[in-house]
Amino acid sequence: MKQFCGFMHGVNLGGWFSQCNHTAERYDNFIKEDDFKTISDWGLDHIRLPVDYELVENSNGEYIESGFLRIATVIEWCKKYHLNMILDLHKTAGYSFYTGFGETGFFDNQEYQERFYKLWETFSRRFANAFDDSQNEICFELLNEVTDKEYCKKWNEIARTCIQRIRKIAPTIKILVGSYWNNSLAAVKDLDQPYDQNIVYNFHCYEPLLFTHQGATWIEKMPQDFKFPLKSKISDYEKLTQEKCGQPGTTFSSFSPDSTIDENYFETIFEEAVRTAEQRNVMLYCGEYGVIDRVAPEDTLEWYKLISAVFNRHGIGRAAWSYRQMDFGLSDSRLDSIRSELVKVL
Repeated sequence: MKQFCGFMHGVNLGGWFSQCNHTAERYDNFIKEDDFKTISDWGLDHIRLPVDYELVENSNGEYIESGFLRIATVIEWCKKYHLNMILDLHKTAGYSFYTGFGETGFFDNQEYQERFYKLWETFSRRFANAFDDSQNEICFELLNEVTDKEYCKKWNEIARTCIQRIRKIAPTIKILVGSYWNNSLAAVKDLDQPYDQNIVYNFHCYEPLLFTHQGATWIEKMPQDFKFPLKSKISDYEKLTQEKCGQPGTTFSSFSPDSTIDENYFETIFEEAVRTAEQRNVMLYCGEYGVIDRVAPEDTLEWYKLISAVFNRHGIGRAAWSYRQMDFGLSDSRLDSIRSELVKVL
């Protein structure tokens, strides 16, 4: 399988220019230059930068120059600290992975789609060549986490059109495309054939969800005080995932009820996506993975070790969610006791 060189070990800067209150105070203080030095000192090779359209567009679609300048500053910090960068459009006008943001209509609205295409053309003109005077690289991620499977055909068509328009400006920049069910592993196979050799298939992995999202306030059936050790029996995972997460979970029936989560679990759930990438000769990347801050540090470290061993075995690049706060913060004090070991396996 082709490797996404330069993007093998990364971290998300979630909550800075996305999933936030979009104020100058937030932009100025949530992440600073010293954080880029820290990420570089951890030995990571790239950052994924989630950006909501509100950073660079007002409600009428008019551009906000200060937002583009903030992205340009991030690029300069990446160059200074020898980090590659993925520019991820986390929310576009008319669509967000989170329905609570009230963005709707994108997949059936040509005006929203044209606005999306034009924004990517603008990103391309401004940033595609921004790293040309350094040894580092920028890549584009079209849209974060398409949700419903019913959008699959429309999203493939929209993504292809967007890629074609970017290619007129930036013919060789690498472009990441994820599939439905929030960039699910199971949906990778339903992405269109890669447009060219510089397409990257993107998935997210928070499996098993019962463990990585225990106590998550945004999961409707999940009790906030729910605790669940990593090395619980598969039979308990299967039963409680349906009960606490409102879904059946991922391939638990493939394992012995008395077994537990190990490297083979991740090998199994990655298998189809890896096979698809190999057959299509396309790069494969995990844009988000992580463990909620309710989990004991020791269990957090063990989960990262297991999934990272499988990433490494197949040459899959990845970016952990997330650098600070956002319920998953890797730099937060709760992980002080294990961070020196944790950053070795990211």
